[in-house]
Amino acid sequence: MNGAEGLIRTLLAGGAEVCFTNPGTSEIHIVAALDGIAEMRCVLGLFEGVVTGAADGYARMAEKPASTLLHLGPGLANGLANLHNASRAHVPIINLVGQHPKAHLRYDTPLSSDIEGIAKPYSKWLRTSQTSAELSRDASDAVAAARRAPGQIATLIVPADVAWGEGGSVAAIPALAKPPVPDAHAVERSADMLRSGVRTAILMAGNTLYGQGLVAAGRIAAATGAKLLAPYPFTRLQRGAGLPKVDRVQYVLELGIEQFKEFRQLILVGAPAPVAYFAYPGKSSVFTSPECEIHALATPGEDYVGALDALAAVLSVRGTELLAEKAERPPMPSGDITLPGLAAAVGALMPENAIVIDESMTSGRGMMATTKGAPPHDWLGNTGG
Repeated sequence: MNGAEGLIRTLLAGGAEVCFTNPGTSEIHIVAALDGIAEMRCVLGLFEGVVTGAADGYARMAEKPASTLLHLGPGLANGLANLHNASRAHVPIINLVGQHPKAHLRYDTPLSSDIEGIAKPYSKWLRTSQTSAELSRDASDAVAAARRAPGQIATLIVPADVAWGEGGSVAAIPALAKPPVPDAHAVERSADMLRSGVRTAILMAGNTLYGQGLVAAGRIAAATGAKLLAPYPFTRLQRGAGLPKVDRVQYVLELGIEQFKEFRQLILVGAPAPVAYFAYPGKSSVFTSPECEIHALATPGEDYVGALDALAAVLSVRGTELLAEKAERPPMPSGDITLPGLAAAVGALMPENAIVIDESMTSGRGMMATTKGAPPHDWLGNTGG
């Protein structure tokens, strides 16, 4: 078994079953391993930005790592914009990048570059493999790093001679540590805030915006009157008819300040306090008023769903009915093409279980209002702007 075969089989053992690729000559032995190991699904992208964007979207929906394969430093650089988004989305990606053998690097050929320097800003874990025998261990460490809560990018640089050399193996994957549940004080303080009668919002991120976490949040909101909010740059939101109502934080500074002016308490679940994307002369970047108390129920890397479950138990709201979106669609528009008309058309026609990838930072702001009563669907935000 060569290093490349051990690499791919170790990724499979770690639950990374799809590799999005745009490889070149230096990665050809990894390509051969991908072709020869049927369990790994290999998806070719014709541009590296497609590769990294697809890996981001897959990881958001599958809740497990995707892997990429990119061609040396320039190929990695072409994929950085969507690695920026993926990093902001806190999704698990094992980013494989080819490298020349050490003996070839001395010739400073046209594609030679500082790959580690290019990868470092978006890699919470970064390593260059040194030998074929160590490559599988490095792959195992990369899987563990990528899956560490709340999810992150691990970049493994693979020199060509490390991939083609013999001595590969399948490394064991270490047990994954569960994210810690917030302490009892954080839960009790949140419960006190919700019982106080003061107007309160709950700003949530990560897996609180779909599945079990969203249901728990919906019951808490129904029982306490709290407003559920998602950050503007959210990773994934399940929404539509029958699902709890969650509003998105506004993008524009003035609209964000208006949105938050009624709240005197804000509970954060894995999300940062809301601020503007950009600075403006003479204006504050903060959406909340100075009188608003901000409390973190769960910080990034903690167990968000466990925190909401604990809060629901303290509040005794487990059987509470959800305040759900009603099933309704806008009428199909006609006439000239306008931004409101495009939003209405999407709302009128969206099928059940659609996945919407929203990159319309400016012109698509009306889309969520027209689709809130559509059949259940997932909405993926542009987390990196």
